[in-house]
Amino acid sequence: MRRRLASLVRRLVDRIAPIPESPPPPAPDSGALEALARAEALLGARLGYLHGGLAHVAAEVARLAGPRDPRAVCFARGQVYSQNEEDGIIAEILGRIGVESRVFVEIGVGSGVENNTRLLLETGWSGLWLEGDETHVATIRTLLAPHLEAGRLALAPGMVSAENVAATVDGYLAGRVPDVLSVDIDHNTSHVWRALGHLRPRLAVIEYNAHFPPQTDWEIPYDPEGIWESSTRFGASLAALQRIGEANGMRLVGCDLLGVNAFFVRADLVDETRFLPPFDARTHHRPPAFDLVRMNGHPRHAGVLGRR
Repeated sequence: MRRRLASLVRRLVDRIAPIPESPPPPAPDSGALEALARAEALLGARLGYLHGGLAHVAAEVARLAGPRDPRAVCFARGQVYSQNEEDGIIAEILGRIGVESRVFVEIGVGSGVENNTRLLLETGWSGLWLEGDETHVATIRTLLAPHLEAGRLALAPGMVSAENVAATVDGYLAGRVPDVLSVDIDHNTSHVWRALGHLRPRLAVIEYNAHFPPQTDWEIPYDPEGIWESSTRFGASLAALQRIGEANGMRLVGCDLLGVNAFFVRADLVDETRFLPPFDARTHHRPPAFDLVRMNGHPRHAGVLGRR
């Protein structure tokens, strides 16, 4: 029986035609590769356009879904040099509380093309920028030379710490009180802001870590050499900044819609007719939407805005 089965299997195998080998795929010609590259570039441009559109949609959805109280500052719009809508929120808050010195101090300004006080500089204000990145400092010296030469802008290069920031800022201000203070240095933002509690600006714009729930009071341990590790471990939660702000005589009046910056106003300028209470993290926290942070509309103008 086994011999008959083996013979039958051999006959069946002999009847099966050998499977031909598949020919190798043809090599793409240069024209096809160029067409593919153009298609990929077009797709990338379309996706970028879609990304910007989604950012606008997200902001509008949040605007419609959020509180409609006109005292809420998060719905103010305006983006010339700011990362998202900080230009508009700053203008809205200053419109409510007024200005006096028209002086700003910003710590962590990048290349000067995108930050929170560049628009103030371009509209007649003066102030001090502190920046630790040498490449950014060189770019500022080139792009904004007219402002630096005219004395409208002072630049303090070098790493900022809780130990050295007050001397640098006080030396520039020479007794003046800034209308706007902005701090965004990722790792040690809260510690540097605490060290400037004596300044009493009318408005402070402070980066917060929106990953933490509004109920959580968390602040990164101080390390003067610390830098952001590109993770959720940086800065301080909004509740921690609320605590520091109150110790500095400031009240939390809002955050931007994408969860990047918190806005604090000097306590004597805050009342329930101007701003939305309660002035706490639970009321004003916005969760992180960093993927939607981008410049919408035309590209930023890098050089001095008022030059011919």
